Amino acid sequence: MKPAVLAVSAALLCSLTVAAPAQGSPAGRPGQAPVKTPVATGYGGAVSSVDPDATAAGLEILRKGGNAVDAAVATAAALGVTEPYSAGVGGGGYFVHYDARSRTVQTVDGRETAPLSAGSDLFLEDGRPIPFAEAVTSGLSVGTPGTPATWEAVLDRWGSKRLATVLAPAERLARDGFTVDETFRAQTAANEARFRTFPDTVELFLPGGRLPVVGSTFKNPDLARTYARMARQGAGVMYRGPIAEDIVETVNRPPVAPDTDHRVRPGELTGRDLARYRVTRQAPTEVGYRGLKVYGMAPSSSGGTTVGEALNILENTDLSRATEEQYLHRFIEASRVAFADRGRWVGDPAFEDVPTGELLSQEFADSRACLIKDDAVLTSPVAPGDPRDPKPCALGDEAAPTTYEGESTTHLTVADKWGNVVAYTLTIEQTGGSGITVPGRGFLLNNELTDFSFAPANPAVHDPNLPGPGKRPRSSMSPTIVLDGKGRPVLALGSPGGATIITTVLQTLTGVVDRGLPLVDAIAAPRASQRNAARTELEPGLYDSALRGRLEALGHVFSRNPEIGAATGVHRQPDGRWTAAAETVRRGGGSAMVVRPAMVVRPAG
Repeated sequence: MKPAVLAVSAALLCSLTVAAPAQGSPAGRPGQAPVKTPVATGYGGAVSSVDPDATAAGLEILRKGGNAVDAAVATAAALGVTEPYSAGVGGGGYFVHYDARSRTVQTVDGRETAPLSAGSDLFLEDGRPIPFAEAVTSGLSVGTPGTPATWEAVLDRWGSKRLATVLAPAERLARDGFTVDETFRAQTAANEARFRTFPDTVELFLPGGRLPVVGSTFKNPDLARTYARMARQGAGVMYRGPIAEDIVETVNRPPVAPDTDHRVRPGELTGRDLARYRVTRQAPTEVGYRGLKVYGMAPSSSGGTTVGEALNILENTDLSRATEEQYLHRFIEASRVAFADRGRWVGDPAFEDVPTGELLSQEFADSRACLIKDDAVLTSPVAPGDPRDPKPCALGDEAAPTTYEGESTTHLTVADKWGNVVAYTLTIEQTGGSGITVPGRGFLLNNELTDFSFAPANPAVHDPNLPGPGKRPRSSMSPTIVLDGKGRPVLALGSPGGATIITTVLQTLTGVVDRGLPLVDAIAAPRASQRNAARTELEPGLYDSALRGRLEALGHVFSRNPEIGAATGVHRQPDGRWTAAAETVRRGGGSAMVVRPAMVVRPAG
């Protein structure tokens, strides 16, 4: 018998009959927020995202014969309408794709890039880092967007529908509007002060100068026109021509209110920066775990290497038989060690010598796992190891603390009737991005360049994540696809949350694989996040439990975090059905749908 698993808020679902809502009716009655169903099981394909209108957009494309890639782009475009503070054409992301015909996983790096003028001193003034609050709301923080190029690249390579077809649901949603919910209003309120710095942002997101009202209809006709132009002319309109010129003008001369008290630093983005942007196609990261193959995103993301290293560290521990205390202790310590190595070794491989293969070797993981004890806690920051020359329990350079990374972003997961799967994480960095709306175009610009280290975290240690011309800032985005021993998809997942993305994906994955949780319960389980810091963050479900005291007795130190991540995923059942799952509570809950729902009764208890 498996040991008791972590108590989860999804336990209330155990006695319910679960099915996806009918296609075409994600919304409730007029004036109500759309209905969100966090889990659905059935046939014909599955879509999971944070938003029901976006999930419905992807499902619409699946119902019209589109494949997982087509539906993923449709979902992402709709999220640019309904979740514009987390994603959109002004940002970037990472796309992981499983091709059912070849049984292979491939990826696209659509991360934003720094201007060609950027040096390692991009965020320094008089030799000192500029205030972070000034950097995030500025043209200086804006990287060349990669999302439009990603959509075009993946549709050209793996899609079956034209860009115009997959953009149609999002264009319609932007034109006709969506129902404002509590989450959208709260995120607007949290950004209200800095949004008021920019008249175009006020006009779009503070209609009539006021916060949007829950239950009202929010329309974005400018974005509808931008999507319509992309549909007619292709994603290249974002990189050359009038829209590109507007982006450059907005970055270099941010249009601010005349009475603002905020200093808004200009950027140095040029038309050449936009015109030369290219996505990077590359092999995924790969590790074996419990007889499965786990594929993720290689650098410039640190997600695949860090999740992979942590899994390798955990490989020789039987987490299925561990108590809750033992499981969390091992999970926390493996995360701590993997983050130490991430900080030293991972950056943009076009600029840095990143030892990706060595970081993912079992030999290196074993040399690091020996640092972890059952009755003691490592002291952070832990010094990194050297994956190029692994020695048991050896430490390399001096320790360096983990730098800050914004906690917004969004993730979507899709499977189709042919067995193709997509895990796609996209972002504009922190909630609300730079706060700067491109006038007349309907979208916010990212502030992704603040993911660079402003200065080395430890001057004595090489920092691979300093800015550079055309360089991609390191990311923690971790879209992940898991295959069985025959090369068939078992699980796909991902999450927003800045650097907590890595620990969210790791905890959810081990929750399913090791702890035997249904995917929706693994997503809903209260989370812990350790990122080579003095304190491990705990959500209330863990922080307020007796388990915290038992872990503190081992030496763990904790801080309370009200919410960590907002995962979505899909899980293939043994009989061929797909289960799509999303959050039950976080960010107001997520939305899971399938093409042909199959009623599933989950037994009580």
